[in-house]
Amino acid sequence: MTGRMRILFLGDIVGRPGRRAVVSAVPHFVTTGVDFVVANGENAAGGKGIDPGAARELLAAGVDVLTSGNHVWAKREVIPYIGESEVLLRPANFPSANPGSGYTVRRSRGGIGVAVINLMGRVFMGSSSCPFRAAEDALDAIGHRAAVVVVDIHGEATSEKIAMGWYLNGRVSAVIGTHTHVQTADERILPGGTAYLTDAGMCGPRDSVIGVKREQVIERFVTQMPNKFEVASGPALLQGAIIDVEESTGRAVRIERVQRTFEG
Repeated sequence: MTGRMRILFLGDIVGRPGRRAVVSAVPHFVTTGVDFVVANGENAAGGKGIDPGAARELLAAGVDVLTSGNHVWAKREVIPYIGESEVLLRPANFPSANPGSGYTVRRSRGGIGVAVINLMGRVFMGSSSCPFRAAEDALDAIGHRAAVVVVDIHGEATSEKIAMGWYLNGRVSAVIGTHTHVQTADERILPGGTAYLTDAGMCGPRDSVIGVKREQVIERFVTQMPNKFEVASGPALLQGAIIDVEESTGRAVRIERVQRTFEG
């Protein structure tokens, strides 16, 4: 019987409430059978960006690879850190001269190679090179080092993320979308054995507007005037997905959405 690996993928971590939820939850997931943890950390520090302290806190809790997106450079102190890190990624379709890498290969808790590729969509997201070609380049570079490949496509447009799922169908283990902070309910295993979810959701304040104090967002919508956004407080959601993958082939056999609430 083919051995199987369980991967936990967590949506965008928003500020201190999101970090607390991840730090509380990940050790439990690991002790109950999760072999590898991927989390999008681009909003982990103050709700916009990530800094070395936030990255170290999440990695110490058991996250194996941190992905990111359009806010990755919001904290300038992360630039030298990401330049030296093998586990904090920036999108692979950012300029090649940027610090850091868009993919990595690590080992699961069972010693199996796992590749993680970080991509960013282009629709409504600003300028970057083609994520589809970047995915091809990353897969070529990974080669035979890992049969299990997890892709984070950080994008606004559902159509672009769905297209990426079908484009990589049968060639990667999972394509999971991030960025909107709203979990979708379209998880499935594509015919080629690729697990797919348009958006994993967020790890952040539940009673908020995508992690921000709701009154500030409502004021912006009503008045159309600029104002400061702050991370909300209160109970935190932890959202994402658990994916079961065959270790030898990299084929996904099961995907289940995750949603937990943490008080405080």
